[in-house]
Amino acid sequence: MKRIIPSLAIALLVIAKPLSAQENMEVIVNTSQEPVASGKFEPTWQSLSQYKVPEWFRNAKFGIWAHWGPQCQAEHGDWYARGMYEEGSWQNKWHVQHYGHPSKAGFKEVIHDWKAENWDPEKLVALYKRVGAQYFFAMANHHDNLDMWDSKYQEWNSVRVGPHKDIITGWAKAAKKYKLPFGLSVHASHAWTFYETAQGADTSGVYKGVPYDGKLTKADGKGTWWEGMDPQELYTQNHKKSSGWGWEWQKGVVTPPSQAYCDKFYNRTMDLINKYNPDLLYFDDTALPLYPVSDAGLKLAAHYYNHNMATHQGKLEAVMFGKILTDEQKKCMVWDVERGAPDKGQELAWQTCTCIGDWHYNRGVYDDNRYKSAATVVRTLIDIVSKNGNLLLNIPVRGDGTIDDKEITILKGIAKWMDINKESIFDTRPWKVYGEGPSADEKNPMKEQGFNEGKIKYTAKDIRYAQKGNVLYASLLGVPSEEISMKWLGKDKLKEKITAIRLLGSKEKLVWKQNSDSLVIQKPKTIPDDISVVFLIQKSPLR
Repeated sequence: MKRIIPSLAIALLVIAKPLSAQENMEVIVNTSQEPVASGKFEPTWQSLSQYKVPEWFRNAKFGIWAHWGPQCQAEHGDWYARGMYEEGSWQNKWHVQHYGHPSKAGFKEVIHDWKAENWDPEKLVALYKRVGAQYFFAMANHHDNLDMWDSKYQEWNSVRVGPHKDIITGWAKAAKKYKLPFGLSVHASHAWTFYETAQGADTSGVYKGVPYDGKLTKADGKGTWWEGMDPQELYTQNHKKSSGWGWEWQKGVVTPPSQAYCDKFYNRTMDLINKYNPDLLYFDDTALPLYPVSDAGLKLAAHYYNHNMATHQGKLEAVMFGKILTDEQKKCMVWDVERGAPDKGQELAWQTCTCIGDWHYNRGVYDDNRYKSAATVVRTLIDIVSKNGNLLLNIPVRGDGTIDDKEITILKGIAKWMDINKESIFDTRPWKVYGEGPSADEKNPMKEQGFNEGKIKYTAKDIRYAQKGNVLYASLLGVPSEEISMKWLGKDKLKEKITAIRLLGSKEKLVWKQNSDSLVIQKPKTIPDDISVVFLIQKSPLR
């Protein structure tokens, strides 16, 4: 996930190209070791635009994610493997105190320290299913470049170093046991620039000018715990440092990725797809990995769809995600919005990915009580579903493989609401308007890949709609203190007759009236939930 956000103008220049155009790729990956599966899809945007989102995903609405890896070991939040090399940063200061100076103890030492000793994937996945998750995601690798499975092409993997456990296999078995579609997130295409801070050196103090460990080679490992392994296979810094930071592959800013780097990323990801056949595949990239400097992402996408069809009797059941998509690219895959949501409904299915805290476990978030509440998560979910989206929620996992007591309390709060109201979420479709109320009238533009969550406050006057057949669900994003008025359900706008209304979780007989300009419901005497109350409204055509 991103911590530093690139220029939107640059990002749009990179991706705003017609699908029919043949890309002038600088690096054409070698597919001799991992050939692209033949089938309906070719590695072009035009061919990928044949994609149709499977109904099971549209029905699912809610998934939970374990965005977990060695950067959680330090319990110092996002992008630790980069920040620990940034002289004077809070992560750098902590790292020097606890591991040593990064010229002597780089991120590979954090990996060595990570043991995942209390990890119980079945226990966690069982809990997530109880909460209401309809699919489960695991992180296959992050920008820190450690593969979390017995990787064929990356010697720096969780089986060979760190916990010496096949993390992805463990998650996959747990998801299968609890019959949850299994998703994998891939972030490693960015190691090239992410780790460039490891090429630096302090500019002052006793270590002034002493290089950090980003340029170490296999020969430097003699007599160490990592003897026989090549740090460049992890840090991948055997290249000229870029002239500036760049998430996108901007010419003149980012040093172009090498053929070997692109080939290796492609092979690793193909190995992952072929080994686990994931139901969902998330790329933490603008459009596709290494796009547009390489065709690696396009080939991975075509292979993933064809491979999935071959294992599902010719039917495409796969879901693939990318960020900052053009309208045409949104036809090729599912648009993922990070920590935010569009401020209006969407014609095509999409997904928000967000987290109750930092993406990687941060002890400070726990200590300072900065987690999102169950109420915030549920209200966010309701808003997203009303706009034709799904919510993928990360619950940060500690280095030892457990989640903390405050996270469990939040999950129990979500489960309690779901027990009463889940029928208003799962298997629904958006209505003709997504909602009404003060927040629906506010503009809340997104910045690049998202990042607009929390900027608008919800109240009980904010109403979101979803439908299932002749049933309309009206969810209040709070608890009402007075009568409820819904202008979109008046006779003039609805053009249908309301025949019955009940409050989910209650047997109380409601008092209501459908006027020409609004539906008015008297405040219920009992409120079954303090997060969001949901009215089930039955309607029939006017005669």
